[in-house]
Amino acid sequence: MANTQLLGGQEYFDCVEVRFKNSRKEYFRNVDKLPLQMGDVVATEAPSGHDVGVVTLTGELVRSQMKKRKVDWEGDIPRVYRKANQHDIDVWQQSRAKEIEVQKQSRELAIALGLEMKISDVEFQGDGSKATFYYTAEGRVDFRQLIKDMAKAFSVRIEMRQIGFRQEAARLGGIGSCGRELCCSTWLTDFRSVSTSAARYQQLSLNPQKLAGQCGKLKCCLNFELDTYLDALQDFPRTDVKLHTQRGMASCQKIDIFKRLMWFTYDENPITWHKLSVDSVKEIIELNKEGEPIEELEEYAIVTDLSSRKSTSAYEGIELAPVEEDSITRFDAPKRKKNKHNNKKASNNNSKPQRDNKTQQAQSQPQGQSNKKKQSPKPKNNGNNNNPNANNNPNTAKKKPNNKNNKPNSNADKPKNENA
Repeated sequence: MANTQLLGGQEYFDCVEVRFKNSRKEYFRNVDKLPLQMGDVVATEAPSGHDVGVVTLTGELVRSQMKKRKVDWEGDIPRVYRKANQHDIDVWQQSRAKEIEVQKQSRELAIALGLEMKISDVEFQGDGSKATFYYTAEGRVDFRQLIKDMAKAFSVRIEMRQIGFRQEAARLGGIGSCGRELCCSTWLTDFRSVSTSAARYQQLSLNPQKLAGQCGKLKCCLNFELDTYLDALQDFPRTDVKLHTQRGMASCQKIDIFKRLMWFTYDENPITWHKLSVDSVKEIIELNKEGEPIEELEEYAIVTDLSSRKSTSAYEGIELAPVEEDSITRFDAPKRKKNKHNNKKASNNNSKPQRDNKTQQAQSQPQGQSNKKKQSPKPKNNGNNNNPNANNNPNTAKKKPNNKNNKPNSNADKPKNENA
């Protein structure tokens, strides 16, 4: 639609959409009818000086966006000066490079003054003559002294602008719990209020940690499917209705909107749940209005018989072992028993390799060699044995008689009889 050729007599829409920092978009009038396209860097009119931005839409698409945002294109709209030249782009980039350091220093100044505010973002104008500080606060803040200190420190004109927590998340951006970029920072422009009733209608647990977004408020996506749930709930009976039975009163505990199911329990036995369809519940309510209580909920309950279902999987006819829960300590190493018997075995096992090493060393030596050092030859004994321990040498000692029983001969010890 941006490059659509119009019929004779019609003119192109002379407004363009320009994007600034953090997806801030504004509309400007192309008075000089510059040939602008998406992605062009332009210098636009500002309250003082000029600003620099990027063209995002041209042509009739701008008209539809202005209608959506309720912007009067026939009124007074700031205009586009020119396409940005190299000097404009250089000054713009230098100003953008200072924003992080200026934001850090401004926070330090606010803390020094004891102001209960959070400066979340700083945006310099394209010509570098003005800086806008966006902050969030619970109440009103007197920042007159802060403006003086910042003007003295940064030598630019200061503008303070308070924004809400949702607008802060939209400016800073981020990743949501769904894994995608935040809706408010990409395409969402209508910040409607979100209440906890939206979570109740969708049967969500009222956990503030799960329902809150990065802004600390309820997620905007809770409103996306709310209308669908409300349409489906119109055919459901009220959840606070009581069913009259001969066994007692029954109350609703849970509903499944898209499966059209409701779960009821007896007030005397809230442990056992009975699953009923919406049509069955309506039938019971009509009978109760006529004064006829039903016998019991089991007559209308939906029973799921798993054994009657025919298996169509590839494992049909194969008996599968029942799945049991594994122990949470199945990966832990078993504890070793500390006793004396195991310690003795461990000491014996440690001593075996030493013996094996000795045998290996002995086998590795060549034959004819021994580990012992060769003894020097002893001098010959000429009969004079001066060594007192000579009798202790097993080689020189007299050998004992070889007796099988290793017993002394009793007959040899006895003296001979002279008369014999």
